[in-house]
Amino acid sequence: MTVSSAQEPGPLSAEPRSRARRRQDTEHRLAHDVDIWVASASADGAPYLVPLSFDWDGEALWAATPADSPTGRNLAAARVARLGLGPTRDVTMIDADVDVLDIDALPRERGDRFAERTGFDPRTPTTPYRWFRMVPRRIQAWREADELPGRELMRDGRWLV
Repeated sequence: MTVSSAQEPGPLSAEPRSRARRRQDTEHRLAHDVDIWVASASADGAPYLVPLSFDWDGEALWAATPADSPTGRNLAAARVARLGLGPTRDVTMIDADVDVLDIDALPRERGDRFAERTGFDPRTPTTPYRWFRMVPRRIQAWREADELPGRELMRDGRWLV
């Protein structure tokens, strides 16, 4: 992947990125990507992985899914998720704490922003949806094995760089 814009994550290169650059690339992805992989597990440990659209507000990722879906049930019960952002050769892994909100609990402006950004308005289907506010507590980012050292960018909800 070669990217020319200074605002886009940098191109894959022979040199590993600094942690500061990885944070910059991660924040760019959070602000500009629309979909993220969401991993959750049932009470008996059965894993579940789905892509969901999201919106980043600078502090948390917002997603919505049917309240009675496996993901909706798992997130509501466990209140934690693991998120995967970006391709496998430029991945950001996020461990997040999850807050659950009824679909009508969000201010209209917040819901409108989500709908505009993702192209989907979870307030309109007849299937009951919930909002899931996912607050990162740990973030890791790496491309290749040479970026494994220093891959942790956030710990306990605080940026390390």
